[in-house]
Amino acid sequence: MSHDTNTIYVVYLLFCLLITSASAQSLIRQSTDDLTTTLQQENGAQPNSILGEAHYLNEDDLEISSRDYKDSPSNAVTGMRDRPPMSYSLKMESFNTLLQSNETERYESRPFPVGGYNWSLIVYPNGNRQDSGSGFISLYVAIDNSTLVFSHQEVFADLRFYIFQRNERKYFTMQDTHAWRYNIFKTMWGFPQVLPLATFRDPRNGYLFNGDHCEFGVDVTIHTAFQRSELFTVARNFPNPRFTWTIRSFSTLLGEAYFSDVFSIGGRRWNIQVNPSGAGTGEGSALSIYLLLNANERVRPYEKIYVRAQLRVLNQRASPQWRTIERPLDHWFTGPGLGWGYNEFIPLADLRDPQRGYLVNDVLIVQVEMEIISTTRYFPS
Repeated sequence: MSHDTNTIYVVYLLFCLLITSASAQSLIRQSTDDLTTTLQQENGAQPNSILGEAHYLNEDDLEISSRDYKDSPSNAVTGMRDRPPMSYSLKMESFNTLLQSNETERYESRPFPVGGYNWSLIVYPNGNRQDSGSGFISLYVAIDNSTLVFSHQEVFADLRFYIFQRNERKYFTMQDTHAWRYNIFKTMWGFPQVLPLATFRDPRNGYLFNGDHCEFGVDVTIHTAFQRSELFTVARNFPNPRFTWTIRSFSTLLGEAYFSDVFSIGGRRWNIQVNPSGAGTGEGSALSIYLLLNANERVRPYEKIYVRAQLRVLNQRASPQWRTIERPLDHWFTGPGLGWGYNEFIPLADLRDPQRGYLVNDVLIVQVEMEIISTTRYFPS
């Protein structure tokens, strides 16, 4: 054997030894890791928090699993509710069988429809170990991606999970303040740590009753964009905010009510109504004045018009003792022909007193000044 041949042979032996050593270390490391996991489970090692983390889709993570990096911190909310789940209920009469099984990692319900999609409730009796759920009941909801119309389609859903508590006949619930985003890359969302397994299994707590009976449930609420909306705005500082009505020969007005000409302010048509001898509580003793939305004004169903204005009876003598009488108006007008004002705007005795200056040469001047008028736009119109 030549010197070159011996050298090649020695190098080959060293290469084989190196591969064998690396493989052995890998096997030893894997075995040690498995042993550590087993010891942790046997010693009851559990996550510190009862509330599980809410996991959200990372844009770069395309795994179809329950484990994902979070876009934001968990905002899980828990509580007890009287009403049962609305979307789906899963009752089990042999839950201990699943707890004792080494082969059954999870139980998946049959599909149920919500919002045009098919969903399944998934229960991990011993917790989803791949999602830090060991020692807990883990609950998830999966979407059947065959019900997604487009490959790029996303479905946003609110999930509320339930576990029945027999003692109080209520449901322990857990939900998140965020919506969960489903797509073909992420078909399952939920909580790995819903309820500690020790708490669930303790019969005194009422979650596992009649031996091994229990009930889980879920509400799935689909987020859809609104189709109808409205925009409420308030207009002020009108170019011509005042309307003045001069009523002549006031003493000859023997009718019950009189109306001014139609006037427009803020894009609406209005009238002033005057009852010379009063109306309601002011009948026979006071002048009554009202602001009316014109009877021919168009108002949409359920529309309300907010108005802030000042009603006035002007003093025509500019007396420092007797001034213009002004009363505020703050009202929601709900339909054409309807009005708002004062039954007792000014006593008739004061009105007719010639020294006060409100009725001069049998002329009465009434005025309204608009300050605010609302507008509501509806979409679609």
